[in-house]
Amino acid sequence: MKKTKLALAIATAAFASSAMATNGTNMTGVGAQSSAMGGTGVAAYYGAENVIVNPAMIGKSTGTEFSFGGTLFQPSVSNNGVFDAGQDFEDSSADTFVIPSVSLTSRINDTLTFGIGMYGTSGMGVDYSSKAIDLATGEINQFEAQTNLQIMRFVPTLAYNEDNFGIGFSPIIQYGALDINYNMGGFGAGSGAPGMPSGGYQTVGNGMSSDLGFGYSIGGYLDATEDLTVAASYTSAIDMKYDNQLSNASAPFATFGLVPGAFSDSLEQPAELKAGVAYQMGNITLTGDYKQIKWSDAKGYGDFGWEDQNVIALGAKYQGNGYWLGAGFNKADNPIKEQDGTTKAGAVTNMFNNVFFPATTEQHISIGGGYNLTKNVSIDAAIVIAPEVETEVNTTALTTALSNGLNTAPTSNTTKHSQNAYTVSVRYNF
Repeated sequence: MKKTKLALAIATAAFASSAMATNGTNMTGVGAQSSAMGGTGVAAYYGAENVIVNPAMIGKSTGTEFSFGGTLFQPSVSNNGVFDAGQDFEDSSADTFVIPSVSLTSRINDTLTFGIGMYGTSGMGVDYSSKAIDLATGEINQFEAQTNLQIMRFVPTLAYNEDNFGIGFSPIIQYGALDINYNMGGFGAGSGAPGMPSGGYQTVGNGMSSDLGFGYSIGGYLDATEDLTVAASYTSAIDMKYDNQLSNASAPFATFGLVPGAFSDSLEQPAELKAGVAYQMGNITLTGDYKQIKWSDAKGYGDFGWEDQNVIALGAKYQGNGYWLGAGFNKADNPIKEQDGTTKAGAVTNMFNNVFFPATTEQHISIGGGYNLTKNVSIDAAIVIAPEVETEVNTTALTTALSNGLNTAPTSNTTKHSQNAYTVSVRYNF
């Protein structure tokens, strides 16, 4: 167990797999083909990268395929602080990450296929640590927040297939790491809130914590006709606990009576329900997926007011002689529900979500293509763009309390968030 955990930790660190991913905290697609096609892949066969989306689909493989690559992920996040709505926006320094993707499938016999994959699948974080707080005025108050959530999955898979249907199962080993650091200070004319240390400045942080969790994914497909495939899959929730992270981060707010008590350290990766179709028309393939991410049932996320997220993904692919071109669209509403900012607990929750973990992007446009370098080697690439979304939340009760009643006017906090992602992968068939 210790060796497995250490290996996953080293792999995650080596690839710096931390990012504010797109459908909530989750990447819209894993692998170049899925990413180019809007994150679809429940019913579409993309080779070895299908392991993470629908384990049954690797039953359509004909031999052995090895795929490896990565995503250069560049989120752009800015925030205007919680005390003065007129403040300038400050940019988060957490703006470049590399996310890995490695997978292998091999046909055992006519009905069985084995697969295995290692993926950076989820993450989020910001870095305002260089945005110093002015204790006298409260200006530039993003709390000097620095957050970092990393999720990597190791997924062995076994699929069974007949001529027109298949099923698959994947046990999931998940490594996660979470770090929350911030400075609690700059609250109104230097007075600070009741219980604040001398000078009104308190550093909060406990270093990074990690955990190893276990879950599973199961799926199936049916070739309803020669050209139409329908499929569905389910991925279980995976319970994760990051010692002294959320509890430590929320403790000062509990001390000030802003929340009933310190938060739990559990932050569960939510279950996912997925269904998809793929339709072949000559050289053109059309794909469509529906996915529901069960944030409201996940420990931690439910406490922060996250709601279930419905994801619609569409893709189109043209297969030429030795190449392919694809495009896609992915739409998912912001899963973070604004709380009542005139209450203390509601305002604190709004602040944590909007400043520390703004997983707020909604629409994603993608394009991509691939080329056969040789008979056995292909290279694929994709670009995913999430247009900027602006989210404003009410923080009135928080600023009133932390200014010791000196600031009673309504206040809000606004985050701007956009993303670009560039994926390249190489596939080797033998």
